[in-house]
Order: sequence, then C-alpha cells, then structure tokens
Amino acid sequence: MKPYRSLAATGALRRLILIAFIVINLVAPACALKRSLAKKEVLSTAPKLGSDPLSQSGFDHFYNMEYDKAIHDFELDVQQHPQDPLAANHLLTAVLFKELYRIGAMDTEIYANDSFLSVRQFSVDPKVRQRIRDLTDRALALSEQRLQANPNDVLALYARGSTRATRAMTVGVMDKSWFAALRNAIGARHDEERVLELDPGNTDAKMALGTHCYILGSLSWAVKVAASVVGLTGSKEKGLQYLYEAANGGGETSVDAKIVLSLFLRREQRYPEAINLIGGLTRDYPRSFLLALEYANLLNAAGHGPEAIAAFRTILAKNGQYQEPKLEQVGWGLGEALRGQNQFQQAAAAYDSVGRFARVEPDLLARANLAAGEMYDVMQKRDLAVQRYRLVIAVSGDSSHADQARKYLKRPYRQ
Repeated sequence: MKPYRSLAATGALRRLILIAFIVINLVAPACALKRSLAKKEVLSTAPKLGSDPLSQSGFDHFYNMEYDKAIHDFELDVQQHPQDPLAANHLLTAVLFKELYRIGAMDTEIYANDSFLSVRQFSVDPKVRQRIRDLTDRALALSEQRLQANPNDVLALYARGSTRATRAMTVGVMDKSWFAALRNAIGARHDEERVLELDPGNTDAKMALGTHCYILGSLSWAVKVAASVVGLTGSKEKGLQYLYEAANGGGETSVDAKIVLSLFLRREQRYPEAINLIGGLTRDYPRSFLLALEYANLLNAAGHGPEAIAAFRTILAKNGQYQEPKLEQVGWGLGEALRGQNQFQQAAAAYDSVGRFARVEPDLLARANLAAGEMYDVMQKRDLAVQRYRLVIAVSGDSSHADQARKYLKRPYRQ
C-alpha cells in the first residue's frame, strides 16, 4: 500500500489553488464594505462601486490598469482612514497587481500546464516584495484588532478574508509555498462563508465564494473527494448563481464578478453571455489593455474570426491609450485568429511579430516561433519553418515546445 500523500503536495490541488488565486486575485482588488458599520450591527454591506471620491478615482484607475495613479489614490485613502483594514487592502492589491503585471504573471497562458508548478519562477523586486508583506501584515492586524472586540464584525471578517486571499496568491505565485497558500485559501473561504451567515444579502462575499464553488465543482470526482478532506466543496451551478448575484448586485465586487463570470462562461462555451459582459466592461474601462485583449480572445473563441482579427488590430492601432501594453500577446492572439481563417501568410507574420517586442516571456516566444514554423510548413516554405523550429530549441531547449520542434525537424508539420 502506498503511503498517504499530503493533498497539498499533489499537482492537482496545487493547480486548483493556483487557478483560484489567478481568477480571484488577478481580476479584482480586495474590495470594501461600508465603513459605517457599527461594531455589533449586521447590515447589508454592498455599497456602490466608488462610493467615496478617493475610492471612485482609485477603482477607475485600477480597472483601467493605471496602477501608479491607483496606488496614489489608495495611499491618500489610507492616510485618511489609518485604522481601516479595507483601505489597507485596496493599497495592497494595487501594489501587488502592478508587480504581477510587470513580471508577466497576469498572462493566463503560462498557467495552462503543470510545468509552471515546478519550473516557472518570477523575478520579483525585493523592495516591492517587502512592501507587499508589510501591507499584508498591516491589513491583517487591523482586521484582527476589530475581531477581538467583536467576532461578528462583518466588515472585519470580509476584510480578513480578502487579505488572506491576497496572501494566498502572493505565497502561491511568487513564493510557491503551497502549504501556506492552502492555509490562507481555506481561511479566506471560511471568512466569506461567515460573512454570508451574518449577512445573507451581502453580494460582495458571493464573488469569492462563487469562484471557489465553480472551480471545485469542475474537478474530477477523485479530486473532489480529496479536496473535501480539507473542507473544500462546491458545485458549478451554485458558483455561477453566486457570481451572477454578485455581478448584478451593484456592490464593489460587481465588476470583479463580471470578469470572473466571463471566464467561466467561456469555459462553458456560453460565448454570447461572456462577450456581452466583457464588451460592457471595455466600454466602462476603455484604457484597460487586458479587458480589450480578453474581448478579442473571446470573439475568436466564439468562432467570430473576422471580428476577432479586427479587434486585435484595433488594439495595435490604439496601443498609445494603454499603460505599458504587452503587445506581444496581441501578436500571438492575432496569429491564432488569422490561422483559424486559413490566412497562413498573415498568421505567420503575426507570430513572427511576437519576437520583435521587448521583454517577451520565453514561453510565449517559443510558442510563437513553433506556430510560425507550422504556418511555413503548411505553405511549404520548409527553410523558414526549420529556422523557426531551431529558434524554439534555442529559446527553450528543455520545454515541451522544444520537443515538438525537434519532431518537426524530422518530419514537417501537416495540418
């Protein structure tokens, strides 16, 4: 009989934890509740987004990916509310997201396989890492201080759950400390569940819980049983219901819920609903590069190739309106859309464009060169195809992309 393997050490649960972090944290700031809650009151706590001027400005900059401006506004908010754990959470999340975007950790393609779990390492600025730790500790301390005075303080429970989710993300993605990540993820869920027990009308708490429920409901039966051992259960239907309630609730997680919901609806191939959600958000936040990119990707996934091609090209034409856009991701997406329309020459050119941008992630560059080689093989331009396959091996010699390139060197790709 094989010895029992700790659930947190298995690839399946590590991926589960990681996906939950990415989905919950990469799209949403740690949101606030009403600051005016009395210590022993249980009230509906779903304020309108940006209900105070600094929050409104900070959130607008945040969702438009103008992180420096968002950080500035949230720093002012912390100065005005030094004892508020929610203000600390806003600042923490803006600082974290700025760094995650800088290091390329917000490209969901890199989480598509288990290689990330063992070899993917991000180069985090040590000063930023320390600031994230300090802000996390401060936010948790402020929440704990309130909970010591009143264990049923809804605001403090929600704030602590948000901070724990952010810490789980930080130690999971940046440090790959899976046990610590799991502890914080479970703690965050318990806090949000307690919020709903005390305040069933709280739609903000349903965003995180809906995400957890959907992800856990999507797992295989065996992994569901294993996850239940550590208190993690869920269903896809319940998860989508919670997310729709959060999205339509008008609270501060409304935007976050729409983004998460669109990702899950895409997975369920409910494309019209997802396109409608993201299309609306691109109009609300026109300076968000990632929202524009996701809209184009959704169009392509839904089979609207010509519209997707136009959307990708619009991003390239409007790149000046975005804050540090990663246009290499647009080049990749454009190549995929053109390939789907059998426009192989243009697809190859789009894939080749990826390598011309500065600071391209090696994995994306390898994927793009491999795809370009495939296009040249389809067009029977074998010399160009071989050049691309050799570039793949040079860039990532021990990757699955390089293994495939070696096969193509022996036998040309055929569609």
